[in-house]
Amino acid sequence: MAAEVGTVVTHRRYVPYSHAHYAGNLVDGAYSLGLFGDVATEMCIRTDGDEGLFASYSDVQFKAPVRAGDVLEIRCELVRVGTRSRVMEFAVHVVARGAATEEKPGAAEVLDEPILATSATGTVVVPG
Repeated sequence: MAAEVGTVVTHRRYVPYSHAHYAGNLVDGAYSLGLFGDVATEMCIRTDGDEGLFASYSDVQFKAPVRAGDVLEIRCELVRVGTRSRVMEFAVHVVARGAATEEKPGAAEVLDEPILATSATGTVVVPG
């Protein structure tokens, strides 16, 4: 597959409780950035046959909390193709969330509407 604008890669990931970093089972923002690196790597493999290297972010916005027990959908869309650079837009949506109670410590629910937690624009480079 050649690098084409509009190509999309999507991953889903459960956030384990071992990643909780703050009160309320909050996960730090770097967790989302790591997930962006994962979808960007798959994008580069699919479009260029190489893992590529992340060069920069031009915009990162933390819009809603990510918590341990969440199920996340991480989306990457290729929006610009240069000779060696690839500009991608990223989004992390919370699609399910833990809803533990004393009676049901493993309770969780699929959200009616996904919550946009983190968005970003980033650039990766691939070999010429």
